[in-house]
Amino acid sequence: LWTTMNNFTTGATGTSAVLLDSGNLVIRSPSGTDIWQSFHYPTDTILPGMQLPLSTDDDLYTRLVAWRGPDDPATSNYSMGGDSSSDLQVVIWNGTRPYWRRAAWDGALVTALYQSSTGFIMTQTTVDIGGKFYLTFTVSNGSPSTRMILHYTGMFQFLAWNSTSSSWEVFIERPNPICDRYAYCGPFGYCDATETVPKCNCLSGYEPDGANFSRGCRRKEEPTCSGGDTFSTLRGMKTPDKFVYVRNRSFDQCEAECRNNCSCTAYAFSNMKNGSTSSDQSRCLIWLGELVDTGKFRDGSGENLYLRLASSAVDRESNVLKIALPVIASILILACISLVWICKSRGKRRIKETKNKYTGQLSKKSKSNELENETIELPYICFEDVVTATDNFSDYNMLGKGGFGKVYKGRLEGGNEVAVKRLSKSSGQGADEFRNEVVLIAKLQHRNLVRLLGYCTHEDEKLLLYEYLPNKSLDTFLFEMVCLIGRPGSR
Repeated sequence: LWTTMNNFTTGATGTSAVLLDSGNLVIRSPSGTDIWQSFHYPTDTILPGMQLPLSTDDDLYTRLVAWRGPDDPATSNYSMGGDSSSDLQVVIWNGTRPYWRRAAWDGALVTALYQSSTGFIMTQTTVDIGGKFYLTFTVSNGSPSTRMILHYTGMFQFLAWNSTSSSWEVFIERPNPICDRYAYCGPFGYCDATETVPKCNCLSGYEPDGANFSRGCRRKEEPTCSGGDTFSTLRGMKTPDKFVYVRNRSFDQCEAECRNNCSCTAYAFSNMKNGSTSSDQSRCLIWLGELVDTGKFRDGSGENLYLRLASSAVDRESNVLKIALPVIASILILACISLVWICKSRGKRRIKETKNKYTGQLSKKSKSNELENETIELPYICFEDVVTATDNFSDYNMLGKGGFGKVYKGRLEGGNEVAVKRLSKSSGQGADEFRNEVVLIAKLQHRNLVRLLGYCTHEDEKLLLYEYLPNKSLDTFLFEMVCLIGRPGSR
């Protein structure tokens, strides 16, 4: 995990080497002073609690350097550390070219928070100690062995030990996705991670400069710098590279720094005193010229980036929205109304086709002379409703049976009780006979006769729904009365 070429003299006998629980190897004098420690000389790895110096003027400033291969610990071209142009950001280099860059620190105590599928939490932070910046991370109690490494492929990975497979598993890695690589989308383009498949887009007020993003994006209209320019707020953004750091300005002062400089294309502001240990009270970043290596985060993190635009371009976009939004809303409303009308029409047509398919129209004239010129309207009951009402024609609900079929008690939606006559398939009754029976019974409405409430046909099923008589039928009372009269002692 470490190596050193340093020569040092202890100056006293009794000096000891101590391996701490954190993994830090410390050379300690008899008085207890730490003379040297391995955490100050990392190779490709950071352990929990270890601090990687980001300030290039720090005497302990160093970079992580990746291995050349999976089994070759020789140094490769990939290195990672604080940016020489600003202490606020971390960069991975491929040789001398930036490969990936973390957005400028905004003063937050927690710069990244990750939770694994097994429940442990990793917290990555940037701390300011006496004006010097350090990158460090911690893990929650009970976590497995963890470490951060700069992989030989140039990826910055967070690894956790899997005791089941006895191997290191990648928990988090950067850059991810591919368009998050340094300046991948070109000047004034950004990597949009909110898309299902992350891709390059142009900042507001810009358009692609060519078929792809190799040349980035260009302005649709140049600002006039005459006081009529405005700033568009882009939320949740990764702040671009190559900024000018202006310390201890208010938000209005930060905006004025950009507005009063015609070369300023954007600015960003952060209040550094909200929980951070930074010696600065605020952080104002301004960009002069091109905006490179920016992005939009998926998780809602990131900062507000205030982008300079010509006021006419903003007004034009606003007018387009004012016209387009009502038109789109009207089209959507009409589409919804049309969809509802089509669904209802299809539903009515299906019901009508079902009736015609199995029974014909009940309004059709009967072949019987007695039913000549008669037209009857009777409700059609859906077969699924009948099945539900009778509990799938359960024996418990059966009231009786005969040569015609069986009769079941049912309860329709709404609580109405009915008697369902389920005609036997072996009764030999055809569609015409069934239709004539329905028309005839529906016609014979009398207060002393049970009323026909509806009918149902489904494939080979033919069903009639009558009103339910809770006090049984007339024949039951007659026969019970005869039995009582004929019984001794009943007179």
